[in-house]
Amino acid sequence: MNLSKWYQLIKPNFRFYKDGFFEFPYLANTPELFIESTIKTPGSKHAAEEQVVYRNNPFINGEMHYRQIEEGLWLTITNLKFKYDTVIKSNYANGIPSDHYSITFTVFESEVKLQNVFIDKVPFQNKFWSFKKPGTDVGACFYKGSKCQFYIYYISPSWLEKHVPLDILDRKIPFKKFLDSSKGFISYQDIVPNAEELSHDILQTFKTFNNDAFNSTILKAQTLSIITTFFKNVFADTRTDNYQEKSSVDYKAIAKCESMISTKLSKPFIGIDALAKAFNMSSSKLKADFKSVYGTSILQYNIDKKMELAMQLVLNTTMQIKHIAKEVGYDSSSKFSATFKKKHGKLPSELRSVSKLE
Repeated sequence: MNLSKWYQLIKPNFRFYKDGFFEFPYLANTPELFIESTIKTPGSKHAAEEQVVYRNNPFINGEMHYRQIEEGLWLTITNLKFKYDTVIKSNYANGIPSDHYSITFTVFESEVKLQNVFIDKVPFQNKFWSFKKPGTDVGACFYKGSKCQFYIYYISPSWLEKHVPLDILDRKIPFKKFLDSSKGFISYQDIVPNAEELSHDILQTFKTFNNDAFNSTILKAQTLSIITTFFKNVFADTRTDNYQEKSSVDYKAIAKCESMISTKLSKPFIGIDALAKAFNMSSSKLKADFKSVYGTSILQYNIDKKMELAMQLVLNTTMQIKHIAKEVGYDSSSKFSATFKKKHGKLPSELRSVSKLE
């Protein structure tokens, strides 16, 4: 696809500025088309031998690595820093089939302001997974200064059929219900243990691919391992969604809602009704949209993020446990410790003791 044609495709969908966000779409029919359109995006520089695209335009700065792992399986790894509040949406070119599934692991970094006089704020990572059916419209919003990593595995139907035993799944399994429904995507939080470390290893293999004759085999093994773990744990997931098609998601409102939650973890949760009022939405739509994007309820997401921040403060600071409890909005140290253990499997004092021994 030449550049002028790409411009013509993007032009009807381009919204330079709307509701506080710059908007632009990306081509999502096939991994090849996504890569090609990225290469031809203004401000991109393609290093073909390394299979990497360096990107620097008014919205983003970063790079995208890409590689075909084997027939029917592609992986792109994108590192970006956003220069403005930006929403990125999928778009599909007419006349080009869209038959790939995709699994996306996203890591994005923000800052959380603390009440502690010695530690003003700390970097904080959000991580989640999503599985998308072919041709599904999706979008994501990112705030100025956000640093994000996206690991996107593109899977053809033939590859999925060959490697994943979907045909023997019990129809009562939630993931099977999702596949049989009209819903286009599903999200998860910590569905793959140590996902960030495993993904970092894959990125290092990408970067050194041409230096070692065994890297093709290594990369295939790494990729199959993380995809297998994803599907194995997804099959065991017991969520109770009814998977009926919902109204279109207001991605900008959900992004603002998530930001309000994750950047104010030291404050008491303001409540769903207050959030809905802030974004001029009904409580039911806000709850449905949020769960559709993040795979969990707003209340549970708030608790999970508080406990992840607490984990970081336990392992990386000398703050007393009772002070950490207050930093994540708990007046009761015992209630905090019980919630922490439910999330992480150990009391905060036990984890700190282990970290000191190491």
